[in-house]
Amino acid sequence: MKALVFHGPGRSSWDEVPDPGLRDSADAIVRVDTASICGTDLHILKGDVPDVRPGTVLGHEAVGEVVETGDDVRTVRPGDRVLVSCVSPCGRCRFCRERAYGQCHGGGGWVLGRLIDGTQAEYVRVPFADLSLHPLAGAADTLEAVLLADVFPTAYEVGVLNAAVRPGDTVAVVGTGPVGLAAIATAELFSPGRIIAVDLLPARLEAAKRLGADAVAQTTEGPEPLVDDLTGGLGADVVIEAVGTPESFEACTRMARPGGRIANIGVHGRPVTLHLEDLWMRNLTITTGLVDTRTTPTLLSMLAAGRLPAASLITHTFELDQMEEAYDVFSRAADTGALKIVLGVPTRPLVAREETNGETGQGGRSPCTGPRTSSVM
Repeated sequence: MKALVFHGPGRSSWDEVPDPGLRDSADAIVRVDTASICGTDLHILKGDVPDVRPGTVLGHEAVGEVVETGDDVRTVRPGDRVLVSCVSPCGRCRFCRERAYGQCHGGGGWVLGRLIDGTQAEYVRVPFADLSLHPLAGAADTLEAVLLADVFPTAYEVGVLNAAVRPGDTVAVVGTGPVGLAAIATAELFSPGRIIAVDLLPARLEAAKRLGADAVAQTTEGPEPLVDDLTGGLGADVVIEAVGTPESFEACTRMARPGGRIANIGVHGRPVTLHLEDLWMRNLTITTGLVDTRTTPTLLSMLAAGRLPAASLITHTFELDQMEEAYDVFSRAADTGALKIVLGVPTRPLVAREETNGETGQGGRSPCTGPRTSSVM
């Protein structure tokens, strides 16, 4: 089969590799119909995730068809159309029993495209298939469903739920790439008083407004005065960090009100200074997290009911064998306008540009972050 193989920092290629086979009775083999590229894949290519070894097939987001299952798999069977989750829970360890699947100590967690071969391939072996695969109803749109492999669960769990967004809250989202936009969309479910979006790129801020942001600010203009002005100098109740740089995190701490909550989603490749000399008396709650995907069934139900604007995040589509071209477009998001790229469907250029302008390896953080070229998520 063909797959996108990591060869070390800065190097990857669409190569011919051996077909995957069942290694455990809980495994399933899925033919990948649709895959996507995550910002964390760009982090891997930069060398920011050192536990990814050369020779590993990248990717952790896909929709496909089950073609083979191990003897112990009970919830899916060959022929089923499924969503492949970015997290593979063993279901037995202490953390899985607490539904903290991202922290799995039984050989699972975020392993696809990190510790074992991933989904940017024609076929993928999925461990712990009963919990890692989600059957899709016939009416579920493949393009939209693939965004529930990682983007929406990450935004919802690590951002909105960790930050305990409540009705009437002022919510600031710093970074409006795919996960930041999904955080805006899912924060709307809790009727916040206002949402403020912060980003470098005007096109992404326009997308944020379409998804529900009430006010926007470019990073270069300094968002703190806008937050102060809209809150009477108090600061935001909730700040969601969806970038992953020291500068963005420190900006979040300045935007939060005393007693506020800061939810960090961004993948940080560099150390961040925590200014406790200033923060210790402000009663702030700061959360971090690797997505657990425990909310994926709920999000799938919401998608089927038309309550998630997933399609609006997709800007480009490519055939699966155009993986290298797709990576190039995604890595130059500031120039191409790319938000979410989906592969496995006929090539399509930037969608509605006028609207957006405005298994190799042995067996964390959210696997999802935005293109680093624009320093936003």
